[in-house]
Amino acid sequence: MMKVDASYVFLILVFAAVFSAAQATIGLLRTARVRRKVNQRLLVAERTGGGIAELVIELRKQRGLNAAGYAKGGWAWLSQLIVRSGVPYDPQRWTLAVVGAALIGATAGFAVTRQWIAAPIGAVVLGASGPIVFLKVMAGRRAKGLGMQLPQALEIIVRSLEAGHPVPTAVALVGREMPDPIGSEFGMASDEIAYGATLEQAVDRMALRCQHPDVDLFAATVRLQERAGGNLTGLLKLNAATVRDRLRMRLKVKAASAEGRASALILSAAPFVAGGAVTLLSPEFYGDVIHERFVQVGLAVIGGWMLIGNLVMRKMIDMRI
Repeated sequence: MMKVDASYVFLILVFAAVFSAAQATIGLLRTARVRRKVNQRLLVAERTGGGIAELVIELRKQRGLNAAGYAKGGWAWLSQLIVRSGVPYDPQRWTLAVVGAALIGATAGFAVTRQWIAAPIGAVVLGASGPIVFLKVMAGRRAKGLGMQLPQALEIIVRSLEAGHPVPTAVALVGREMPDPIGSEFGMASDEIAYGATLEQAVDRMALRCQHPDVDLFAATVRLQERAGGNLTGLLKLNAATVRDRLRMRLKVKAASAEGRASALILSAAPFVAGGAVTLLSPEFYGDVIHERFVQVGLAVIGGWMLIGNLVMRKMIDMRI
């Protein structure tokens, strides 16, 4: 009969206990995170401490909107990017972030080239492009979340309408029960309806804030029902099915283009990884010839060809539905 060492049994039990504790901790953190997202608008309401007017104005202010609910003046594309990103609009904090990025760019430019002229160039490049890239990333992440959550939000509205609730109550239910980003968008629409706007106006402003094709389809459905009449519940059912089918097709396209995206990532990273390894292992390999004009022009041409190749590969795998 085979004997089992008691120490092995003890180690297995310890591993199981640690694994269970880690899973429980992760689950609690995720639950707390979801609750914090769901209650974010409620926290804003508690901070304002006033009526619906103060809440609507505060929510619009945090999204970079004016008191009327539209993007502020200035560069239109930048204002729309700020609104789409969902990042809280705080001019003082944003100014500090831009100054910090500019200082990092200036330091990096001088450290790499050892030329003082590179410091202001690095400051301008990183100080201007860094925040814009950050806003674009956040806007893309928010748009992805909207596309994933919108079918469920429409189904909640449909079930609420079938239960006999009025449309403002159904919209408010989504804003109260679902996490960001869809929860905050429908919550703002609900607050605007309570503030005096019609359903069509509130949904149109939500579409302007989101700049998402599925939200535009939802806004068009509501606009059609408001002007031509008809069964809103049935229209929203068809809308939810259409949005879900489009989401399913996007995921299929993403899976089909995964090989191209992985190839682009590997081909783009390989020269930099190889160059960094050579520089660390044999600094004189490039160090002895880096000052030659021919080498500098050659590296610039190679970098340009890499950029063109990346743009071509991105165009090949960028399929929009």
